[in-house]
Amino acid sequence: MSKPVKQIHLAAHFPGVNNTTVWSDPRAGSHIEFASFVHLAQTAERAKFDFFFLAEGLRLREQSGRIYDLDVVGRPDTFTVLAALAAVTERLGLAGTINSTFNEPYEVARQFASLDHLSDGRAAWNVVTSWDAFTGENFRRAGFLAQDQRYERAETFLRTTWELFDSWHGGEIVADRDSGTFLADPHPGSFTHRDAHFDITGQFNVPRSPQGRPVIFQAGDSEQGREFAASSADAIFSRHSRLDDGKAFYIDVKARLARYGRTPDQLLILPAATFVLADTDADAEELAREVRLQQVSGQTAIRFLEQLWNRDLSGYDPDGPLPEVDPDLGEHTIARGRASVRMYGDPLATANKWRAKSAAENLSIRELIVEVTGRQSFVGSPATVARTINDFVQADASDGFILVPHITPGGLDLFADTVVPLLQEQGVFRTEYAGSTLRDHLGLATPSPAAARGLTRAAIA
Repeated sequence: MSKPVKQIHLAAHFPGVNNTTVWSDPRAGSHIEFASFVHLAQTAERAKFDFFFLAEGLRLREQSGRIYDLDVVGRPDTFTVLAALAAVTERLGLAGTINSTFNEPYEVARQFASLDHLSDGRAAWNVVTSWDAFTGENFRRAGFLAQDQRYERAETFLRTTWELFDSWHGGEIVADRDSGTFLADPHPGSFTHRDAHFDITGQFNVPRSPQGRPVIFQAGDSEQGREFAASSADAIFSRHSRLDDGKAFYIDVKARLARYGRTPDQLLILPAATFVLADTDADAEELAREVRLQQVSGQTAIRFLEQLWNRDLSGYDPDGPLPEVDPDLGEHTIARGRASVRMYGDPLATANKWRAKSAAENLSIRELIVEVTGRQSFVGSPATVARTINDFVQADASDGFILVPHITPGGLDLFADTVVPLLQEQGVFRTEYAGSTLRDHLGLATPSPAAARGLTRAAIA
């Protein structure tokens, strides 16, 4: 028996939290003006994408004590932007990153329940934590939580929000021939939650929303992150854009679902993906190289290198060789508000690997950073990119992709106009929305208030 053809899931990421935008392009626009958010969201909806995704940072990042230009300077509040987009879109899902370290369950549950009502069931929550004291200084707690406490709080935070979402219930389910099925005498229920992190009791004041709970996204790739996704998330972001790596990740995470009583279709795996399109594959390859050079100026290359070396490298020539001095392995990182040295695991081993690559390929600092900080996931003509995306999904290397354009806000336009029609012709992507909620788009059931879903003590990153 042949394997059924899978339908591809696509989403649009509004860039800006990381260095992906080409600011020098004359088509580049504001990352703050509402018109930019509207353009990208409406393009995604026109192309029948599943959802629009907005990341956020809780503090402007610094390097060597100064705000640096690797990220967007300023970003409106996530809930405010998504609520506004609900008014100018009809079917597109609205997903946002909201922090579990510096917020409170009642507050976040109330905001997401409200967004789900305002959007008629299109809300999604990417659950994250913050590890650094730098970000914590913006909040009354100041400082930061130790790693084990951060994970414990995140686990409890999510469980508590579910208790709040599910506390609003009703009487007997009544079927009415004229008006349909409804709950007779719906009313809020009381909640009480006491543990090391939260001591709350009361009544939730937002009725149960169209999706019951927002769709839950998780972005960690660690062992703990994978386990969390398997136990409790509806979708997991992945960094694996190569076919073999994607298949290995897919098999690993999907295999974990059974221990939580879940089936493979209850968790979607959606890698972030960049793309460069042109009339021919050769033209696209040339354009992709130009894009990377625009994204990584000489100054940007030095700043990226400093994040690994954890040293001031401003005196080095970006067109020269890598520093002979080794990375500083101290606790205080040069880039505040970013994982910096931590994100490399073993900075010295990474530095030696970069030195070997630089020597073997005769690469300058800038050329090396262009190579190691990321390449476009899909490069080619529309036909090539459509075929490659479909090959990934049908090979079970992903269930779809979250696309990150390098130009804001119009960078998705060409993909919507050229690649999407080809996927639709192949019968692997919708031509119209079949349902109205984000859970409908993703093929996910609405959770029952009585359904118990266990959480593991896991990283939410």
